[in-house]
Amino acid sequence: MRIPSTLVEVLLVLALFCCSLWTVWSSTTLCQQTNEEVRPHSVSITEFGAVGDGVTLNTKAFQNAIFYLNSFADKGGAKLFVPAGRWLTGSFDLISHLTLSLDKDAVILGSTNPEDWPVVDPLPSYGRGRELPGGRHKSLIYGHNLTDVIITGNNGTIDGQGSIWWNRFWNRSLDYTRPHLVELMNSTGVLISNLTFLNSPFWTIHPVYCSQVTVQNVRILAPHDSPNTDGIDPDSSDNVCIEDCYISTGDDLIAIKSGWDEYGIAYGRPSTNIIIHRLVGRTQTSGIAIGSEMSGGVSEVHAEDIQFYDSYNAIRIKTSPGRGGYVRNIYVSNVTLANVDIAITFTGLYGEHPDDAYNPNALPVIEKITIKDVVGENIKTAGLIEGIEGDNFVNICLSNIILNVTSNYPWNCSYVKGYSDLVQPEACEPLKERIFPGHCSDCYYLTNQIQSSNSQNRGQTSGDIRG
Repeated sequence: MRIPSTLVEVLLVLALFCCSLWTVWSSTTLCQQTNEEVRPHSVSITEFGAVGDGVTLNTKAFQNAIFYLNSFADKGGAKLFVPAGRWLTGSFDLISHLTLSLDKDAVILGSTNPEDWPVVDPLPSYGRGRELPGGRHKSLIYGHNLTDVIITGNNGTIDGQGSIWWNRFWNRSLDYTRPHLVELMNSTGVLISNLTFLNSPFWTIHPVYCSQVTVQNVRILAPHDSPNTDGIDPDSSDNVCIEDCYISTGDDLIAIKSGWDEYGIAYGRPSTNIIIHRLVGRTQTSGIAIGSEMSGGVSEVHAEDIQFYDSYNAIRIKTSPGRGGYVRNIYVSNVTLANVDIAITFTGLYGEHPDDAYNPNALPVIEKITIKDVVGENIKTAGLIEGIEGDNFVNICLSNIILNVTSNYPWNCSYVKGYSDLVQPEACEPLKERIFPGHCSDCYYLTNQIQSSNSQNRGQTSGDIRG
């Protein structure tokens, strides 16, 4: 007897439901609501001679205020308040047990004089500046070896005034790699919340070698033609939570990194346990990207409730021979797309290298990537998934993806192996084998529910017998 196709579809949906998992880990372990620490000591930047006229340079005022507050670090910490006004400054360093708090009408302005952004050593996991050999300009707001740091405000603004840096990039007149807007290094217990970040010279928020970082309720804005103005870039960092953010910039909205080629391999600090919830944005490059600098490894990334529109790529992995490292155990779900050129992009030949000393035989491992529950309207291409010859990307799993695609060739796949169910347009040949029933265990994040369901069934059966 021939089973109606609609019944087959229903049975497949039920089977996939049994093969899926809604995580407890992502919703309860990392991304708990973080409240601002109450500090027993508080001062205003005006008490140190700062003038909020948008013209007076207040670098010394910020430095002196934070030097003064350092005496309270072991007394419950302190708060530096920035009232309404336009507070021009060069780079300044934060301290542990500090809250930098902005009034809703406060704007911290980055100086347009590059001399107000000192040059510091390159990151050891990069071996050089990201743009040029040698050092790099220090970020506007910087900290290293810190614990318990809060940067917050009632939607106050931090504006990097990046156009001077973008012009120097386009004119090839940079002497050193451009600065970030906020960079924290080797720090633990970081909260960045309730602020607007504008016009970063380079990447906007850059936690590097950090643990326990939360970024909540922020807006990050830069023109779409501004170069390399990434939104949030967790880099060789772990236990990172990014929630309820709107990002519209000239480059990746979120880029997860872990060092560059031989330097990242040698440093060996991965990015892991990274949660992204309720992200909305638009960009001319990628919504969520992993790489291209991922030589220390990236794993356990969960991104859920995502909306991208008027963008080029939505979900992207960038790597290359010479990178080494790995990208594994990635889960992306509940994604809504509109007017996106390419929904899913995996690039195995993103071949920019720091120098000639990299090992071209250091091949990356890309495996166990699950993307599910995606809808999209006006999508040009469903997927461009290109691994590396002799180094296939494996266990790529696509589930419940429905895209309204305008191209006659919705998929282009090579050197990739994986599975799919309920994907329209139908997935490319290397991904056509079905997830259910034989490949749930090959797909990241689709196995525990089976075990949980089996345990519940055993419990119910035992209950029935006892009854």
